[in-house]
Amino acid sequence: MVLQSKFGVLLLAASLGSSLLVLPLSGLAQPQSYTIDPSHTYPSFEASHLGISWWRGRFNRSSGKVTLDRTARAGTVEVQMETASLDFGHNKMSETTRGKDFFNAEQFPLITYRGSFSRFEADTPVEVTGELTLLGVTKPVSLKISSFKCMTHNLLKREVCGADVHGSFKRSEFGMNRGIPLPEEAVRLAIQVEAVIDQ
Repeated sequence: MVLQSKFGVLLLAASLGSSLLVLPLSGLAQPQSYTIDPSHTYPSFEASHLGISWWRGRFNRSSGKVTLDRTARAGTVEVQMETASLDFGHNKMSETTRGKDFFNAEQFPLITYRGSFSRFEADTPVEVTGELTLLGVTKPVSLKISSFKCMTHNLLKREVCGADVHGSFKRSEFGMNRGIPLPEEAVRLAIQVEAVIDQ
């Protein structure tokens, strides 16, 4: 979930508005650092509800950093998601899953994803290899980047990079066992992320 959330971090997913202009990726040769824009970053996930249907939740508060060296084809991602901000759009469901039987927001206020760009196509990252920390347990989780764009924002006058990131994991591996076994235990993670270049 950074934790795509999607848990998230990483890292990271984005849909950039029409107010952005394309900036050639070859225009920056030095490693760059970006701060995740929490107002445009919403890690989300899908999980089976009693094997009947798939429910979708998101974390309304997240933060993090991204570094990118296009020349060296390297970089890092760190995304933190606040468990108390979990929102299913259903008050009872949100309250229950924030509780101790699931995300235990009181004891574990953050979910963290830390990773490194592990595969590039030309100078564009397409995969992140890293670790997800959930309920105090850290396990490897890889994320695929289905979209990655960097542009100059007309209003900010600064470069903004956005990505759409996807992955999955089994919640029992992190000790979240209530309701298991289920026909489908995997949690599908999706992270939309936009990050603004540091100055």
